[in-house]
Amino acid sequence: MRLSILTFLFLLSLSTSAQTTQSLADNIRTIQLMVNGQWGQPPVLDMKGGYIDISFDDLQRRYVRYTYRITHCTADWQPSDLYYGDYMTGQNGTTIIKKYTPSRNTMTQYNHYELRLPNSEHRLLLSGNYKVEIVRATDDEVVAVVCFSICTNEVSIGATISANTDVDTYESHQQMDLEINYQHLSVSDATNELKPLVMQNRRWDTRVTGIKPSYVQVNKLIYTHHRHLIFPAANEYRRFEILDPHVATKGVERMRFDDQFYHAFIYTDEVRRNYKYDEDQNGRYLIRNDDNEANDTESDYFITHFALKMPELEGGKLYINGDLTEGQFTDDYMLDYNADEQQYEIALSLKQGSYNYQYLFLPEGTDYGLTAPTEGDYHQTENEYQIYVYQHPVGSRYDKLVGFKTVVYKE
Repeated sequence: MRLSILTFLFLLSLSTSAQTTQSLADNIRTIQLMVNGQWGQPPVLDMKGGYIDISFDDLQRRYVRYTYRITHCTADWQPSDLYYGDYMTGQNGTTIIKKYTPSRNTMTQYNHYELRLPNSEHRLLLSGNYKVEIVRATDDEVVAVVCFSICTNEVSIGATISANTDVDTYESHQQMDLEINYQHLSVSDATNELKPLVMQNRRWDTRVTGIKPSYVQVNKLIYTHHRHLIFPAANEYRRFEILDPHVATKGVERMRFDDQFYHAFIYTDEVRRNYKYDEDQNGRYLIRNDDNEANDTESDYFITHFALKMPELEGGKLYINGDLTEGQFTDDYMLDYNADEQQYEIALSLKQGSYNYQYLFLPEGTDYGLTAPTEGDYHQTENEYQIYVYQHPVGSRYDKLVGFKTVVYKE
């Protein structure tokens, strides 16, 4: 069983880009980042205090020694022009992740690793973006990347979302008006020093950067009627739960065990022609099992089968998307078309839990996933928008994160 599931995962083609938290090795799964012990919080820590917990599963049976390396990054997640001693205490890259727990009562055996930052060896000294690389100590191979930010909250952010946009009225888009008040921040040239970044539902492909304010007032930048701040409204995320290896739960048609894997078959999806209201979690997942005890170490892995009934799309590829895919458009998460069944199909190895997902069409030559061909775009959709405000003062060697806010659109 253990060798077989590693063989299954080895067939996946993994990305090496690093703008978002992601696995870079076939055996590293279910990377989670939790802020101050609260599930579902954005990966942003207050400079005044708090902590983050990083965890992941290694699907190898044996213990592997992992270390971690911390890198301060620019607003676009490239390494900053800083020496590690500028942004952290302690030595960088040699500290072993000591806390690990073998799985119990699972067909797929794994070790569950945990790391908390800051800790007794490492404190983080500057605001901005941070990348934590999980490194296999035996060969210095990076097997995973975890991304989070630290914010000083020196600016206040005001934002409103409306379905009455500059391209349509209560149809398929949502538009943001944004205001940044920097009266408590030392700024020489606000228009050029302050750099907002906006994204929808934590999707890196939806990010908007490089925008200039519509108006500049005293201690205030205003972005209104800005075409770059118009987003397709999408639809509520689809949902399912795999909690019990023998009982089909929400969204699951049937379960099966084939002497190697547990299998979960999600009900065949269809293209959405209308808005579908649901209390979704905007793409998140929560690891848990039917007993809801020792979720991190007693939840098993299931080969989870998805199918979307529709004609084959031309001019691009179809991907499954959500936190379960780490937001990646890679071969791992691209659906194949089954001409006989007239449907797209994919199977993923997922840990027991509750999941959100959607289908995105990626046109050739682009990096922005479209919801219109599969989910539809409807103005009623409840979406989250994340707003980051970075500052790069003249002469500085790094981007500070001086403001962050999440805004939820509800009709």
